[in-house]
Amino acid sequence: MLADQLFSMFSTDLAIDLGTANTLVFVRGQGIVLHEPSVMAIRVTDQTVIGVGHEAKAMLGRTPENIVVIRPLKDGVIADFDITQRMLKYFISKARQIASGHKRHLGLDRPRVVIGVPSGITQVEKRAVRDAAMQAGAREVYLIEEPTAAAIGAGLPIHEPGGHLVVDIGGGTTEVAVISMSGTVDCKSVRIAGDEMDEAIIQYIRKHYRLLVGERRAEEIKIALGSAYPLSDQPRTMEVKGRDLVDGVPKTIVITDEEVREALREPVMTIVETIRTCLERTPPELAADIVDKGIVLTGGGALLRGLDGLVQHVTQLPVRVADDPLTCAARGVGKVLDDVALLKKVAIPA
Repeated sequence: MLADQLFSMFSTDLAIDLGTANTLVFVRGQGIVLHEPSVMAIRVTDQTVIGVGHEAKAMLGRTPENIVVIRPLKDGVIADFDITQRMLKYFISKARQIASGHKRHLGLDRPRVVIGVPSGITQVEKRAVRDAAMQAGAREVYLIEEPTAAAIGAGLPIHEPGGHLVVDIGGGTTEVAVISMSGTVDCKSVRIAGDEMDEAIIQYIRKHYRLLVGERRAEEIKIALGSAYPLSDQPRTMEVKGRDLVDGVPKTIVITDEEVREALREPVMTIVETIRTCLERTPPELAADIVDKGIVLTGGGALLRGLDGLVQHVTQLPVRVADDPLTCAARGVGKVLDDVALLKKVAIPA
């Protein structure tokens, strides 16, 4: 017991929400200490790292030929192993430096790491995540499914024999899961989420205005004007700058929230249909629980205005957005660091 207490006191254990769009790092006893975009900028000639996280994201679409900006995770899984390993190593090192400012004595050079991963991840993809974390300096690596982590972060009593429906909308994947007794009863995962919403906006503006805009601009439009459901009669507008595809010169247009809603219709309805499909496959006893407890939306995509209202309208079930949905999964992964029994229950074999 004393050894466990000393281990807990000096441990630098980390929980990582390794997302397609953002990576969050939770340090045991301190909470979330790092929240950065999952982006890395590399010089092509010698593979030198030019920037990571916020610094690299600011370079998107603005680099010369000898520098590439890479998002090494696609659809929630590792697309570029080497870059992911380097990015993880940077984030782990930075998080521990931040933690060392709060703790004078850090007992272990190689931390225990718990990582949230998509529920539909394959055995090969699990191994890639685990190996990347080990090569980045982890001592032990545990994997937890993102919907389970999000449910824990949202404060749901998942250890009880009652059904909870969690919809985790990230950057690369949307996962709809029915959770009971610390396990996933049913889960449906689609690779339609925040990134596809951004792409839908890019394609809409290209088609209707013959204007080319980049990923960063599309994300800004989504945050400023995006909605899934009409919220007021008062239209909102935004100036959008890009390159005219007809004459090739820079151009400014004005786009409305109604147009952005139209652009987002397809990815949003795919998410809603995924929720319906999961509900149809839910065992009747758990379905009865969900009627009482409703649906919880987590992840950055849950911040899309009116999405909760649309889901409620379609399913006729109570729907709520979790507190601070963007950090929900990270807080959930962090909670299991302090609860070894819960970690053993929810960790999936790597």
